[in-house]
This record gives sequence, C-alpha cells and structure tokens, in this order.
Amino acid sequence: MTVPEKLAALCRRMEEEGVDVYLVPTGDDHSSEYAGDYYNCRAWLTGFTGSAGTAAVACTPQGMEAGLWTDGRYFIQAARQLEGTGITLYRMGEPGVPTLAQWLETHLSRGGVLGYDGRVLPSAEVKRLSQALDGVILHRELDLVGDIWADRPARSCRPAWELDEAHAGRSRTDKLARIRAEMAEQEADCLVLPALDDIAWLLNLRGDDVACNPVVLAFSAVEPERVLLFAQPAAFDEALQKRLAADGVELAPYEEIYDYVKALPEGTTLWMDAAQAGDALWNSVPADVLLLDEESPVRLRKACKNPTELEEERRAHVKDGAALCRFLYWLKHRVGKEPITECSAAEKLEQLRKEQPGYLGPSFATIAAYGAHGAIVHYAPTPETDIPLEPKGLFLVDSGGQYLAATTDVTRTVALGPVTDREREMFTLVLRSHLALGAVQFREGCRGDGLDVVARGPLWERGLDFNHGTGHGVGCLLNVHEDPVRIRWRAMDGMPPFMEGMVVSNEPGFYEEGAFGIRTENLMACRKAVQNQYGTFLNFETLTLAPIDLDAVDPAGLDEREKDRLNRYHARVYREIAPLLPPEEAAWLKTATRPI
Repeated sequence: MTVPEKLAALCRRMEEEGVDVYLVPTGDDHSSEYAGDYYNCRAWLTGFTGSAGTAAVACTPQGMEAGLWTDGRYFIQAARQLEGTGITLYRMGEPGVPTLAQWLETHLSRGGVLGYDGRVLPSAEVKRLSQALDGVILHRELDLVGDIWADRPARSCRPAWELDEAHAGRSRTDKLARIRAEMAEQEADCLVLPALDDIAWLLNLRGDDVACNPVVLAFSAVEPERVLLFAQPAAFDEALQKRLAADGVELAPYEEIYDYVKALPEGTTLWMDAAQAGDALWNSVPADVLLLDEESPVRLRKACKNPTELEEERRAHVKDGAALCRFLYWLKHRVGKEPITECSAAEKLEQLRKEQPGYLGPSFATIAAYGAHGAIVHYAPTPETDIPLEPKGLFLVDSGGQYLAATTDVTRTVALGPVTDREREMFTLVLRSHLALGAVQFREGCRGDGLDVVARGPLWERGLDFNHGTGHGVGCLLNVHEDPVRIRWRAMDGMPPFMEGMVVSNEPGFYEEGAFGIRTENLMACRKAVQNQYGTFLNFETLTLAPIDLDAVDPAGLDEREKDRLNRYHARVYREIAPLLPPEEAAWLKTATRPI
C-alpha cells in the first residue's frame, strides 16, 4: 500500500467508528523514545521514519487532511520522506507554525470525536490537548492503524537476562529498599512503573525487546511487600524466575497490568507519572484511588551513576575509543583509494566494535553522513540514500555501543581531504563550543538550561545556532537517551539540577543545508570539583577518548586557553588508547593528537 492508500483505508475505519480526527503518535505502551517494530504505526502510516513525531488525520465528506509534527532534528528528513504523500509537515517551534493543539482546534468542533490508541499516547499529553479542546469527545481505545496493517509484526518476546551486582553496583533488593523508603515518605501504597529503562535498572534486568535499548517489555508495580512484574513469561527462563521470586518479584502476564490497576482497593494511594503512563492505563485507575502524579523516584536515582557504574563507563570508553581510532585510521588511509560509501563505513565501524571485549551491539543506528547529508541531523544511510565518500569535504559519523556494562555515544566530523574555508571556520567554531562546555565549572544547583549558553555562546556571538539539544543523559547499559538529564536552552518540565554521577553528552553542532554538517560529541560524567565558603562547585570528567580531527581545525581561530584544553585532551587520548593499537595505528594516533 502507498501512503495515500493507507490514509484512505484509515479514513474508512474512522468513518465506521464515528471519529473525526485520529492521532498517531510515536511510541509504545511505555512512552519509549524508540519502540519495537510492533509499535511503528506512525512510520508505517506516513513513511516518516524519525524517532519523534505525531501524525493527525482529519476525514470529512469534503476530503482528508493530514499533518505531521516533528522537531528540528528531523525537518530535512521529514520533508523528503513526506514528499508526495499528501501529509503536511509542521515544523515544531518555528514561527507561524500551528501547534498540534491549535490544528486540532480548527478541525474539531464541540461534540467532535478525537480518536487514538490510549495505550501509546501518554496521559500527560492528552491532558494538554484536552485543555484546548473544549467539548470534544475522546475515544481512547482505538488502534485503527493496527486494523489496516495486515502484516504487522508481532510484539517482541526476546529472552530477559540478569545484570549481576558486580556490574550493576547495587542489588535489586537494595534498590527496592531505597525506592520503598521514598514511597513511604510520599505515603504511597503502590508505585506503577511503565518506563522500560526504569524497570530494567530497578530490577537489574536487561533484554532485547527494543532495538539498541537493552530492555524487556514490561510494567512493574512496587508494593511494600512484593513487586509485580507484568511481562511475557516466555521471556524468562526458570532459573531467572526463581531468582526474582527469591527477591519478592512475582511474574504476571503483560496485559494484566490494566486489570491490576482497575482492581486497586478503595483508598489506595497510587504513585504513577502521567508523562510515562499511557492514557488508557491512567484512565483504568478507579475513582476512589488517590493518584499521585509525580515523576518516578527511579529516574533520578538511575541518572546518578554509582561508583561501579562509572567505572564500567570508563572501561567501556577505552574500548570504544580503540575501535573508533582504528576506524579513523582506516578511513583516513583508504578513502579515495578503494570504494567506501556511507553504509560500508558504518559497517566497518561496527565490525571494529565487535572485536572489542564485552561489546553487545550498537546503542543506536549509526549516523554516517557525507557532505550535504551531514546537515540532516539524524540522517541514517539506507541502500536508497547511500553515497560514496570522496577524498574531500567532511564526513560526520555519530555512533555508539552497548558494552557489558556501559553505553557509549560519540560523534566525530572528519576531513576526508581538502575542506573549504567555510567548513574549516565552522568546524573550529563548533570545537570552541565543545571545549567550553567540557571545561565549565559551576555551582551545585545549576540545570541544563543554565549551562547551555556556555556551549552556544561562540555560535550565538555570531548570530548562529543549531536546532537540537546540546546534551542528553545516557544510561549505563540502558537507553542512549536517558531522562531527565538535558542540556538545552529551553527549560523542560522536570529538568533536574546537575548532580554527581550524572552522565551527559556534549554535542554542539552546525548545519548548512545542502552543503555540510558538523558535530563534535563526547560523553561526560558530572563530579564534585571544589567545596568552599561559596558553596559546592561541580565540573565534568570527559569519558570519550578519540581524536578530534586537526586537519579541519583553524588554529588561528582558537585562543591559547582553548588550544591548551584541546592539547591536554589529545595527550590523554594518546596515553590511554595508543597501547591498544597496532604499531602503525599508534604512530598515526601520535600525529593525530599532536599539540597545536
């Protein structure tokens, strides 16, 4: 079926159900950023494959109108993928672009019916939309895309496995005790966790139900004396079930979470985050149950890595750095001498990572973008878009790995040969931004919106910017994008201050559509720096170890302090990575990390 044929089929189902507008969000029953194939309804319907976006379809006797809302990371990609589909792209946050709520207001009158699959649309999002839709009827139990998706994949049921305490740093009984103490402080009788990474971290479980995110499809309910894990029993072998049971964790069928919530006794205080819970789950709670709509207590604890987790991250980044340095050596020495494309370059990097001990797989789909493709922030090469690399210009590669037991994410922009003055100028400007954030020292209590100006300052001084966040939290053998840590200039609800142990990316960039893209990214761990009469000051320890391409740097564009920061970083890269490389690659790394 073509996209227009799918939209026509959806309109027929909408007419049968008496629905005026139907929403198709991105995500699963757990508000995950990345969802399994079973949940890719929006991508299947619209043809837009980015990880963020919401589609809305309005069907009337006069015709069909459809729109898709996504953020700045995907403007270029979405425009290309939606071309010819009849779906209008709405660039979120841009001047004059209506929000989804404003669009719905114009397409729904009082008494109109808004339909959606309430399992996959977060309750908090429905609440926000409802405020703008006075008198609109909500029909939340409709999986209409699923009705017309004939060959829809089955829900994943891959084997679950246990991350032992030696790698996790704390046992699940210890973690549960801490969470139950917070529940007691809030006088909560039950905590329901819909978020897959929260459950995986809390119970020291990992799985393979979402590509690149080592999590298990499950809900969890934490009570004072037991934990109910609503999952697919076939994913758990007998030995793991026994170990869970010994720690008070009882398995129950995945779909029974709704019956469990509906059966909560009168007077129960239920702690559940509306931003993570699907609208269908939220509305399953009986009226006589007190709902505590607060952020999950797991999120902040998970974000602050314990000493064992931080040490795992350091070890993994040394391995990852060795793989990336071998890749950069190969790329620099082979481009122009043998056929290399975006796809084959990504495959080579994956091959080199696989040679590292403890490597489990990628942490996200590799972004390998040459030339103008680099300006598409989340471009991922496909056989249809793949292009050859030439010994000139810039090549952006953003990639990461899942290791036992850590997660990496690194971006390098590489000069494959001669670069233009404009490319060199902007590469150096982005490098200045990157170095500034990596070296910042700040008072305890600062949030990501306060730090973002440090990174964007060199660009803002020139009236330039980039249309994505400067930093995101990273899990420990979990999601590569981990809430609630963020570095971005727009404040977000629930954005916490930085705390010791948080791991965050540092990834400023610059993108010139139709020409090139530049991004330099390291991961950093927050740590205490100074404590004195003025308070506690924090700074960052850089975890990523890989050279920044000096062939694209204009030394005249850096001041002496910036040169010193880069030289000290490169000296560390050489010191820690060179012993892991063959002699000829170590000799190249010596040159690649030379002082400037």
